Amino acid sequence: MEKLIEKSARKISKVPLGFKRYLYHEINKTNRLIAIKGARGTGKTTLLLQLAKDYQIDEVLYVALDDLFFSENTLYGLAEKFAKIGGKMILIDEVHKYPNWSREIKLIYDDFPSLKVIFTSSSILDIYKGESDLSRRAVTYNLAELSFREYLLLYEKIELPALSLPDILKNHQSVSLKLLEQFTPFKYFSKYLNIGNYPYFDNNEEEYYQKLRNTVNLILEVDLQTTENLDFHTLAKLKRLLFVISSNVPFTPNIRKMSDSVQLNRNALVRALQLLDRAALIRMIYKQTRSISLLNKPDKIWMHNTNLMFAISGDRVEKGTLRETFFMQNLAHKHTLSLPEKGDVLVDGKYLFEIGGKNKTKKQIAHLENTFVVNDDIEVGFQNSIPLWLFGFLY
Repeated sequence: MEKLIEKSARKISKVPLGFKRYLYHEINKTNRLIAIKGARGTGKTTLLLQLAKDYQIDEVLYVALDDLFFSENTLYGLAEKFAKIGGKMILIDEVHKYPNWSREIKLIYDDFPSLKVIFTSSSILDIYKGESDLSRRAVTYNLAELSFREYLLLYEKIELPALSLPDILKNHQSVSLKLLEQFTPFKYFSKYLNIGNYPYFDNNEEEYYQKLRNTVNLILEVDLQTTENLDFHTLAKLKRLLFVISSNVPFTPNIRKMSDSVQLNRNALVRALQLLDRAALIRMIYKQTRSISLLNKPDKIWMHNTNLMFAISGDRVEKGTLRETFFMQNLAHKHTLSLPEKGDVLVDGKYLFEIGGKNKTKKQIAHLENTFVVNDDIEVGFQNSIPLWLFGFLY
């Protein structure tokens, strides 16, 4: 245990504090059990270590559950010893790599009321379907990729406020003009779409895409394997499925053709699509009139973010798809998206959006209520026409 405490102190002391993800400020730290879910590469480990700074170094312990310590020791036993020496917070990284994680975390919560626990998991893992039900104990947060606003802060050192969707819909013109006094959006927007979704760009675009492809492989070969126990042949089919989708987004799935292409039966194919969606590699959208079930195929599929489009598809990225992907990746974090009968995207079952270039009009949806046109290539909107880049400030 002493070595773990030493490792923890060293990691916590070295964590940078200059940039903090949006979630750092949203987490209610008074809760005794907190779960942070998110795709690999979004910054969950750094977030944990930054949260540790709220405590004295001897009151907090950070552990990664792939540490060799746990080959001969239990998480519960560690928590018991830590609580006895006055520990107040234990930060547990990557619970999906520990077989009995849900049962032991439940016991830690029940047996050591003086000890708070924050744990991270892959976005693939359903933490409420583990061996022990944590739904009445854990408060869950999801860490999304970098927003455009966060990209500006991390990479360009431009600090700007987050906006709510009502702010944008009601006051987009005045909000845009105020932001334009502080920065020029089109100087940075294209770069964000290419290399700005993850916090590890290091001034080399090709290396960034290679890192991102490596991250995708780790999600498929490690995270999915760990949580779903998939065999090699199934994982190979998932890779093929992802490539097929990335080459054809936005993708309206034909289950029969896809089944033949990747050699999975219908139910296995729908299950595979759901896994890729939970892994934050693709985004499945359903029509507003349809119920979502385990057996229903999605009505349309996009890549989960714009950087994945470039990393997997290379230069074969269509501009209209790029706009739609950006819009959805920023809205989906806090809002519900569905496919409407008319228009491109319905948000929260209420707001209807048509997305296009600067000359796009609301002609197709003009007779409907709560309709908006999202225009790329404009700095300031007018009436119900809103600049696309502004939706990058939602978190």
